[in-house]
Amino acid sequence: MSDGLVNENDMARHVRKTLKEYFRDLDGEKPCCGMYDMVMDCVEKPLLEMVLEHVGGNQTHAAEMLGINRNTLRKKMQQHGIL
Repeated sequence: MSDGLVNENDMARHVRKTLKEYFRDLDGEKPCCGMYDMVMDCVEKPLLEMVLEHVGGNQTHAAEMLGINRNTLRKKMQQHGIL
């Protein structure tokens, strides 16, 4: 990846692999309800943390990178316990 962009197929492949393992580990049990929120929470927190780390904690720059406004970023940080 010489252009620095993440190959979306790689990221999707990791999500698929993880979900496949999740369903396998259920061993026939019914999955919990609210899977969408569960997965989004699992992805959103590390995304926020890594972007914030990349910009040295600058919330304005992080919000710009994420394509959200700073107040939304702060709300999401609070929801995930990111200080």
